[in-house]
Amino acid sequence: MSRGAWGPLLRSGVLGAALALAPHAAAQPYPAKPIKVLVPFAPGGTADIIARIVSARLVDELGQQFLIENRSGAGGTIATAMVAKAPADGYTLLFIHQGLAFNAALYASLPYDTLRDLRPIAMVGATPNVLVVNPSVPVGTVQEFLALALARPGALAYGSGGIGSAGHLAVELLESLAGVTLTHVPYKGSGPALTDLVAGQIQTMIVTMPAVVSYVKGGKVRAIATSGARRSPAMPQLPTIAESGVPGYEYTPWYGWFGPGALPEAIAERLHGAIDNVLAAPAMRDQLGRQGIEVEIMLSARFAEIVRADVARWGKIIRDAGIRAE
Repeated sequence: MSRGAWGPLLRSGVLGAALALAPHAAAQPYPAKPIKVLVPFAPGGTADIIARIVSARLVDELGQQFLIENRSGAGGTIATAMVAKAPADGYTLLFIHQGLAFNAALYASLPYDTLRDLRPIAMVGATPNVLVVNPSVPVGTVQEFLALALARPGALAYGSGGIGSAGHLAVELLESLAGVTLTHVPYKGSGPALTDLVAGQIQTMIVTMPAVVSYVKGGKVRAIATSGARRSPAMPQLPTIAESGVPGYEYTPWYGWFGPGALPEAIAERLHGAIDNVLAAPAMRDQLGRQGIEVEIMLSARFAEIVRADVARWGKIIRDAGIRAE
């Protein structure tokens, strides 16, 4: 056969081989490239710290880099919308706290549906908040705090990271259950609010444990109680608000991983398994525990149930209080 006659056969063979290999090339195991993680808050906050701690270990678990991208603004809804609208391929994830559930009611119109357009992947854990006061406030217990608030309605000013923020809603819940009135002073972030609390410009806050623990240890603020259903291992000497005379009070914001709503089951399970493996390590539990995080490993379906319940519960609280995000 002439050299020219071999050409079509050779080209046919090359094409056939390429086609045979194509499915294998397309079916590369996940993940095959770095994963972007959107954190909808500024660097240095609790969510940012936790995302970076866990992501550093996920690099070893999954063999790819996890690239943290801080996209703050609009109460976290900007970054959340970006993930909700991202390709459902597992390469754009969201790490956020319970504020995700608040936002469903705080904003009159969101560019995504919280329960439809986001898929809960894995909870990392939860952290009770701490009720703290400036040392000049003459109270050392929740009962004394409430007695002062009842005697002087509106005289105690509390700070938060803004209208509709976690620190705002945690105090709204306390006011509704205890029948007291405090004065809300919203800030652009909990950091500036803490600065004014230490300076005595405001009198009290309910704030995340990681953010305030150094101030408590330094004597710059006085811790009165924690907000969880049980005492925190990080501050076991402090009673809970509920056991101190406000039955039913519980505020333990969770932190977790989400993907786009259409994220395939196989990718979600791959991520869930990797995150759970990381969280199961005693060293990781200790490291997160020092940040005030109580690790909770659970099925992704259970996490989804918690998200749905919180959207309903906090939606009612927010609507009843007439709160709207700025």
